[in-house]
Amino acid sequence: KEIVEADKSLKFETLCHSSMPQGSAQKNIIRNVLVLRELGVPQKLLLPLLISKFQPVCGKEKFEESLKKVVEMGFDPTTFKFVEALQVVYGLKEETVEEKISVYKSLGLAVHDVWSMFKKWPNTLAISEKKLTQKFETLKKCGLLEDEVRSVFKSWPVVLALSEKNILNTIETFLGLGFSRDEFGMMVKRFPQCIGLSAESVKKKIELLVKKMGWPLKAVVTNPAVLGYSMEKRIVPRCNVIKALMFIKGSKLPVMSSVLVCTDESFLNRFVRKHDDKELVADLMAIFHRR
Repeated sequence: KEIVEADKSLKFETLCHSSMPQGSAQKNIIRNVLVLRELGVPQKLLLPLLISKFQPVCGKEKFEESLKKVVEMGFDPTTFKFVEALQVVYGLKEETVEEKISVYKSLGLAVHDVWSMFKKWPNTLAISEKKLTQKFETLKKCGLLEDEVRSVFKSWPVVLALSEKNILNTIETFLGLGFSRDEFGMMVKRFPQCIGLSAESVKKKIELLVKKMGWPLKAVVTNPAVLGYSMEKRIVPRCNVIKALMFIKGSKLPVMSSVLVCTDESFLNRFVRKHDDKELVADLMAIFHRR
């Protein structure tokens, strides 16, 4: 509480030079928090460090070494990923890091692949050997070859945080919606994040895109990233515009990618602003902005 209050009132320097004994945990914390704040770490990100089981802000030399490594890796101090990286680096011994990297190498990943994954998701080095090898085998059940599993690891290492049950349930969800196992594997290769989507979210989007709009499942297989788009902000407004055009002008259903896989500006230029009828343009704009 004293540390948080000191941060709020900018009294770190006073506390640092107070009568607390040199080398005390509290003095280390205050000094380290001051360093983090000077780097640009927001106050809201300090709490995870203060309550971390590794207590990285309690140390001195090890904290300084860990912080130096994380900063040199290019992590942004204003993000939670920076905090995660600092916690992981501080909590692991050098030999433990080497052991973790060896496990990844045994699965066919290069050292630079592991560090690239770490920069995307710092907990890459916190995964146990058992969970890592289990995840590798589970992804093969998705229909992926070993090279493809490695590719998924490299592009979206967060997949390592998903449970085997979660992944298998995702497979069942897609199969239940009419996708073949091969199609699901293809979607995972193109958009690994689809493994982490909730069943409810996927079902709602397929209901709208396939059953209501009329796009074939193969269009989703080709453009699986659409399953990660926001229903409210992207999918529904754009689909409403297309449905209006089909009703008012008898337009044919465009290909899915031209409707969803583009910026708002591109979509509006392509389907709304191009019309000469100003009243129609105004109506379509109103439909698009309706939430």
